[in-house]
Amino acid sequence: MTSEDAARAALKARQGAGARYDDPAAPHDDLLLARRGTAYFARRLNALRDDDLWAPSLRAGVSRRHLIAQVSYQAREMALALKALREPLVPEEAEWRADVALAATLPARALRHLFDHAVKHLDVEWRDLPGAAWDAAVTLEGQEMPARESARLRAATVWQAAVDLSNGGRAADIPAPLRAGAA
Repeated sequence: MTSEDAARAALKARQGAGARYDDPAAPHDDLLLARRGTAYFARRLNALRDDDLWAPSLRAGVSRRHLIAQVSYQAREMALALKALREPLVPEEAEWRADVALAATLPARALRHLFDHAVKHLDVEWRDLPGAAWDAAVTLEGQEMPARESARLRAATVWQAAVDLSNGGRAADIPAPLRAGAA
């Protein structure tokens, strides 16, 4: 049992029978990378003043605001794709399309809330996805892949985006499994 497995077991023991957890078939290591990356991105985002959101990111031609909107809407897209594996989407969800340019114009507080809400929605969908659904096909970013790959894709996105905010995030902070996968 790894230290991560031991910590997960201890948490379940503390929280009791009423709490909900990721399915045993879920890609726990990749989910951990994604959740830690989300926390890292959130810390980098929260370190920015509202006026700093208009500055450019490290991505050519992309403002920090656009980067935050992209990261937020990736989470929303993933959450809806995963939810569709469990139950039918309501019409508003099925017809939803990301508008990054519009989201980038939101007031700073609303843009921050967009990120917070989208990542919580994704985390709930990951947690509620039953075992067999982790191997079902979903379309993310125009590519069909097993649902389990959503966690690794998300991890790579949020870690790199935290660096690309250009406010203290370092490539050396990206976990080795993601650096190796990017090479």
